[in-house]
Amino acid sequence: MGPLSGIRYAWAICLACLCLFVVGCEIITLPYHVTKDAVKTAVYVVKGGYELTAGTTKVVYRIGTFTYKVVRAPLDWPLRNSSIETIDGVSPHEAIREGRVKTAPYTVKGKTYYPMSIEEAKTYQATGLASWYGYETSRQKRGAMTANGEVFDPEGLTAAHKFLPLPTHVKVTNLENGRSVILRVNDRGPFPSDRNAASGERIIDVSERASKVLGFHDKGVAKVRVETIQLEKG
Repeated sequence: MGPLSGIRYAWAICLACLCLFVVGCEIITLPYHVTKDAVKTAVYVVKGGYELTAGTTKVVYRIGTFTYKVVRAPLDWPLRNSSIETIDGVSPHEAIREGRVKTAPYTVKGKTYYPMSIEEAKTYQATGLASWYGYETSRQKRGAMTANGEVFDPEGLTAAHKFLPLPTHVKVTNLENGRSVILRVNDRGPFPSDRNAASGERIIDVSERASKVLGFHDKGVAKVRVETIQLEKG
């Protein structure tokens, strides 16, 4: 970590401490609901309480009956997807440290991906195959970091997408059984694997918990509809 980068990171932690001082030690949980008939992106609309825990910042919010936790990962944690080589032309950890990941291009195994703009994401809808991920990560002794610097949690309601801004909220509907859930996109993927090149054609990877909510955990994949949504404080 260079001197300037260290100063930036230290300043970010100081700001988190200031937020903690302002709102007190209690984590504030804010209810959110989906705007009726809206299919738009929700670009970090969450404004909750902040708690400094073991060097991480945590935001807690609710959508309907589900609770979402956003925890900043320690910068020395490995990326959940180690195949990401660069983000915005620099190392992934440097890009995360400097906050350069939301719509930044990134490279995986020599191929560069160009995420859509926030404006383009507002009308995003797609139908295709979904899979779930994170089994290997859950067995690691140390935690893993998503592509935007959050703690990866297989029990969280999160997802990975190749092109949506990070973070974005999406409604994922399993077209095989009608079940749906709102997920926080905070990671990149799915990408072609060495064993299965077709895996890169899937449109979204969801967390293990999300796959159970959607009813395809045992099957492994499902045909889904993905649409960005607008959240509004309740």
